[in-house]
Amino acid sequence: EIYGGKVFDLLASRAKRRVLEDGKACVNVVDLKETHVTGVGGVLAAITEGSRCRTSGQTSANPHSSRSHAVFQIMLRKGRKLYGKFSLIDLAGNERGADTQSANRATRLEGAEINKSLLALKECIRAMSMNASHIPFRASKLTQVLRDSFIGEQARTCMIATVAPGQNSVECTLNTLRYADRVKELGPDAKPAPPLTTESDLAYMHQSLRSQGDDGENVDMFNFHQAVDMLQEAEDSLVEEHQQCIKENKDYLKQEEAILNRMEKDVDYDVEDYAKALDVILHQKINRLKNMQDKLQKFRRQLSNEEEISKTLRKKK
Repeated sequence: EIYGGKVFDLLASRAKRRVLEDGKACVNVVDLKETHVTGVGGVLAAITEGSRCRTSGQTSANPHSSRSHAVFQIMLRKGRKLYGKFSLIDLAGNERGADTQSANRATRLEGAEINKSLLALKECIRAMSMNASHIPFRASKLTQVLRDSFIGEQARTCMIATVAPGQNSVECTLNTLRYADRVKELGPDAKPAPPLTTESDLAYMHQSLRSQGDDGENVDMFNFHQAVDMLQEAEDSLVEEHQQCIKENKDYLKQEEAILNRMEKDVDYDVEDYAKALDVILHQKINRLKNMQDKLQKFRRQLSNEEEISKTLRKKK
């Protein structure tokens, strides 16, 4: 599952996973659980197990709207050799995209991440269909995970759009049809975009969409997506630092208890050694706490930045 720019393993009780590139530029989801299946029953059982853990929520259009992208992959192997991979992707409900300018931060970030990943997916399909020299798969976590689906010469893509005839679903239906129609028109005969030079795949994606005359893409939206990315990076960095701090504090506590016991029980223990050992431990703890405080301050600045940009978007809307 890909939710809020993070990856979770639905076959391992929704454990959080990291996405890394190896020395061969292959993208790997670290410690992702794989289940060996021999028939249709095993495949359906894996889908059922994963679906139970998936994030969903209520929206005005759907009481059980998926708020995340679910990726289910079937890999055909013989020994260690991979012969093929079939990826089924259930995209998040697009009605959440309208929540990008919501006053609630959680809903706003959720909608922004869905919107950005759908745009990134469209751009990757477009670049792949035109045999472009660059595919902006790093523009979102979804396209990064599916990187090998975009760079393989034998890769094929099929998109299925689900719409509803009800009047209450008109806006969502039109948005889905517009998105699917834009993807459908992509192909070898599509007009190539002018050469783009940008610092990141996110910037590349927005510049490419503007060059195609996509009215929904503007500088403000790019700034918002960039702010969300920076906020998520700051959050991940802070959480990782906090976890490391807790782990090290346990080690420091053991060291402090050891030198304190020697100080109290060993009558010949040198108090100068006690003072030096404690001083080293305190300096290490202070440095770790300073690092965490710096990352906390950076995270709070990113929170304020995202809030200001979202207010600007709501005013213009």
